[in-house]
Amino acid sequence: MIFGLTISAAPIDNESKDPKKGGDLKTEIKEYINHHLKDSHSFSLTSWVDQETGDKVYLEIPLPVILYDNGFHVFMSSSLKHGKKAVESNGNYYKLNYHDSKIYKTNRDGVLNYDSDHHPLNETPLDFSITKNVATIMLVAILMFLLFSGLAKSFAKNKGISKGLGRFFEPIILYIRDEIAIPNIGEKKYKNYMSFLLTVFFFVWFLNMLGLTPLGVNVTGNIAVTFSLALLTFIITNFTANKSYWGHIFWMPGVPVLIKIVLAPIELLGVFIKPFSLLIRLYANIQAGHIVLYSLIGLMFIFKGYVGSSLSFSLAFFISIIEILVALLQAYIFTMLSALYFGFAVAEEDH
Repeated sequence: MIFGLTISAAPIDNESKDPKKGGDLKTEIKEYINHHLKDSHSFSLTSWVDQETGDKVYLEIPLPVILYDNGFHVFMSSSLKHGKKAVESNGNYYKLNYHDSKIYKTNRDGVLNYDSDHHPLNETPLDFSITKNVATIMLVAILMFLLFSGLAKSFAKNKGISKGLGRFFEPIILYIRDEIAIPNIGEKKYKNYMSFLLTVFFFVWFLNMLGLTPLGVNVTGNIAVTFSLALLTFIITNFTANKSYWGHIFWMPGVPVLIKIVLAPIELLGVFIKPFSLLIRLYANIQAGHIVLYSLIGLMFIFKGYVGSSLSFSLAFFISIIEILVALLQAYIFTMLSALYFGFAVAEEDH
């Protein structure tokens, strides 16, 4: 381990290279993209094949693995050797299945049993590990706390004038307040939602930007994360909604009774469709961006020529620039729609 980095070697899985099983370069690139899109127990920076030993060498930042199986088992993810070795902990043996990034309980030899669909049948312990998505969320949370607490202190010391990094973030905060919160929620009640709107905007934005770094994180491309964010919007919207909001859903004023009976289930369904559209939009856009970018990079290794590889590199670079814009745009859209739903919930009867 060097400055938190771990260099580990593991034998190459020859089965994945078997032409009879479709283990060609295209399949390898596809598996690499699928593995990147999933969460993992370490930050894998790069890998190469040792010409002398023939082993695959990984340069990574290991993370703690925390399992509960008749007691807690804690060890570093580097011990798993990318699924090539079983780890012993208090008399039990655990092995990582590289294809689904899950840890299974095995015997001393690390044998995994599979069903007809090649799904592991081994017992899975409760996994409380600090995965790379969890570590990234914690990093962003700490970064936001330090950044904006410092910004608040600079405002207090300098009589409302920002200082340092605050000069960059202050216009963004004012834009969210003046162009998103106030127009959609209203002057009277926008302050009740500003803390959530600011948090979700910078949280999504920072996570999206980290997804473009060599760390290879895909937090907002994880549907569990976008589901949690959309669930918060759903809870806040419905728990702060006034009588007028629920009245327009179950018994719309000024509408014939028969039409009310027909529209009420549709309006109620819309209560759940709105947050669902939030989570799918963010998840799908970030997921698609990562797939396209990594596919273009993979084409460089398939073409293996100056023309094809240069074109793939140029397209990948261009898409990377676009992804920087998409990272900000998706944070903006999520915040804008959340503010819009909050505005619907607290709108007065005369609106």
